[in-house]
Amino acid sequence: MIVDLSEVRTETELHRKLKFSFGFPDMYGMNWDAFWDAITGLVELPDEITFTGWEHLESVLPDDARIMRDLLDRYLAEPYHSHQVIRFE
Repeated sequence: MIVDLSEVRTETELHRKLKFSFGFPDMYGMNWDAFWDAITGLVELPDEITFTGWEHLESVLPDDARIMRDLLDRYLAEPYHSHQVIRFE
């Protein structure tokens, strides 16, 4: 799966993009705690994810990019998810 972040400008847009891309439920809270809950208990992420436009995201939303990457690194560190691949391009 490819998730293009090159047009994201706000945290709200980022969470909308994540919600749509990964099929998060309507109750998704549009924040990082809700993101963690969604990826660890509500949906199953694809085995391969590539986030394109990562440099753009880091430039417009550096704190959110760091948090998102930290959470995804934490997700991949869990034994059940260790076979999955997430790229940031």
